[in-house]
Amino acid sequence: MGIKKGLSLAIVISSLSLGACSTIVDGTSQDISINTNPSGADCGLERQGANIGRVSPTPGTATVSKTKHDITIRCNKDGYNETTFMNRSGTANATFGNVLLGGLVGWGVDSATGADNKYDSPVNINLIPKK
Repeated sequence: MGIKKGLSLAIVISSLSLGACSTIVDGTSQDISINTNPSGADCGLERQGANIGRVSPTPGTATVSKTKHDITIRCNKDGYNETTFMNRSGTANATFGNVLLGGLVGWGVDSATGADNKYDSPVNINLIPKK
């Protein structure tokens, strides 16, 4: 095998092994910690109209699959108004390195699995007393 073929093969193998860095480094799920002031609230997590998790009572943590879609967190506690928080889906840090090192194949894998997304955590929500 010539030097050029050997070098080309090494580059291809390296690219494939580095592809999907976010999937490997960050995974396809995430823990979202929810704190409320005051504590003891019941918080539901919804994405695209479907319930995907619950923290009851707060503080606590829910594990969610990562996607490009935002999560609405609705918290209720007796004597307080319902409070909602929009946890926006953002881009995971490992995604940028993956695009540079793994190219479109790695990014495609991460995008398909949701690994290139992330949510804020912890989430701190202030509940407002009813009047």
